[in-house]
Amino acid sequence: MMELQAFQTAARNVGFVEVNETPEGTVLWLRKSKPDVAREMHQRMCIDSITNSVTVYWMISPGKVNSKTFRGVPELQEWLNIAPVPINPR
Repeated sequence: MMELQAFQTAARNVGFVEVNETPEGTVLWLRKSKPDVAREMHQRMCIDSITNSVTVYWMISPGKVNSKTFRGVPELQEWLNIAPVPINPR
């Protein structure tokens, strides 16, 4: 339970807000409140209490979704704090 709260805190610290929770309470969905760079385009996060993991999903181009799963809070925090590389439109 503490790990899940730490995941939520890490997510909120970088601008994620709650979207909804499953009726069973096993999954919490969050979204980026203000996407400001290409890597954050339509960014969503799923916190799963059954697997004690977080998966971040983001759109890399129209119709292409990428994801990354984290099992530990430090790894998630490190990834979230990486400065994204801006993408220049063609």
